[in-house]
Amino acid sequence: MNHTKGGLVIFTANSHPSSRELGKRIAERLGVELGKVQVYQEANRETRVQIQESVRGKDVFVIQTVSKDVNTTIMEMLIMVYACRTSCARSITGVLPYFPYSKQCKMRKRGSIVSKLIASMMCKAGLTHLITMDLHQKEIQGFFNIPVDNLRASPFLLQYIQEEIPDYRNAVIVAKSPSSAKRAQSFAERLRLGIAVIHGEAQDAESDQVDGRHSPPTVKTTGAIHPSMEIPLLIPKEKPPITVVGDVGGRIAIIVDDIIDDVDSFVAAAETLKERGAYKIFVMATHGILSSDAPRFIEESAIDEVVVTNTIPHELQKLQCPKIKTVDISMILSEAIRRIHNGESMSYLFRNIGVDD
Repeated sequence: MNHTKGGLVIFTANSHPSSRELGKRIAERLGVELGKVQVYQEANRETRVQIQESVRGKDVFVIQTVSKDVNTTIMEMLIMVYACRTSCARSITGVLPYFPYSKQCKMRKRGSIVSKLIASMMCKAGLTHLITMDLHQKEIQGFFNIPVDNLRASPFLLQYIQEEIPDYRNAVIVAKSPSSAKRAQSFAERLRLGIAVIHGEAQDAESDQVDGRHSPPTVKTTGAIHPSMEIPLLIPKEKPPITVVGDVGGRIAIIVDDIIDDVDSFVAAAETLKERGAYKIFVMATHGILSSDAPRFIEESAIDEVVVTNTIPHELQKLQCPKIKTVDISMILSEAIRRIHNGESMSYLFRNIGVDD
């Protein structure tokens, strides 16, 4: 049964087979066929896109999941959007469940805000709307001059906790750092559970240098500054040893975050929680990048289960580590596409979501 008006076309790019799999699930829910498009790389690794059906005057939705080759993924998206624009599509909506380079959304030393650059490129290519999920920082929406719908995966993860963890009432939601405390608080309030926060870190002189704790220098340099305009020196930051604020003894610990990539901090958090008496440890995250040796580290760690959504392909990682479980979020993506295409309100998808969520 077709649940949408006519004039809807859904394309998937070629970054990873799971991108097409996610596109098929969405198309089936909407009662439409995937659009015909050919995406490939030539011998010199240039990306070529050929739209194989008319999109004139139609609403086009381009679904793209981020593969290991992130830069190719971005180019496929940009070229496909531009091809639809030059083929006179009425509107072009990008569906990027995970927005690439979202971690690079702040200026650090002499770096750059790369997520702003990606946003500008997408808008310039012809994107008229963006659907994404759990942006690393919600402020990234301001980098676009087009509407951005930042959907939430938390309802699916909460449902998994309630249905797949039999004694979840004996659980405590854990933030592995104070920066993720808001997310943990949101989960805890919805599940009516307690919260714990891991604070502090192991001392590491090298990381201190990287994150700028010894800048400005502790030696006064007033040679080029007038004595009356001397800038006061800042006291270098020094985090205390690792402590757990909250009771996790004899409880299930559920660590929540938006991205799990380099798992060192999660493994360290699990070891700390185990030492404090937690008898089972789960990790819940929206985006499972799980790069490099992450599956092996998870398998060898105190973590009992890692639950992520299918915003990013991770089939290979699941073969390497049986502890990794997947939650399907195609339902909310298909509903977002249907509502945008039919001109319906999107507020239903954001019900009970507060400003801090």
